[in-house]
Amino acid sequence: MVERAAFTGFADPVNPTREEIVGWAYDPVAGIPVGQDWDLMVADDEIAPALLELACDPVCPKRTFALHCLYIYAGDSVRTGFRAHPRRKVQKLLDLAAGKGDPWVSLWVYNTKALIADPKLFDYSEWCDGGLARRPRRIV
Repeated sequence: MVERAAFTGFADPVNPTREEIVGWAYDPVAGIPVGQDWDLMVADDEIAPALLELACDPVCPKRTFALHCLYIYAGDSVRTGFRAHPRRKVQKLLDLAAGKGDPWVSLWVYNTKALIADPKLFDYSEWCDGGLARRPRRIV
């Protein structure tokens, strides 16, 4: 379970902290703080474990957003040959996710492993524009 704190805003929305992301995610009225690429900014190594926890929580108002960011994280990792995010960090996140038992996150694990095995499965609209987060399903 993610420890929740009252959302009081972002000190720097371009470089949010884990605590700020969690507070924002549980605030049902808080919107995206900066332009359309904010999802790309938060899909990073430091925030990814918090995104995983948020994506597993069916009562989190921003659950789909968190799942979307996990797909960006995985997709960017594979399409850049693990230059965007090291393979060991991706694997660590997959290992954490595997034990969660959440159906959406289990699909993310399955799809990410399929993408690692066959990088040709990468489709920008599915992995980075939210397709797989909006319509969770197996890609193969």
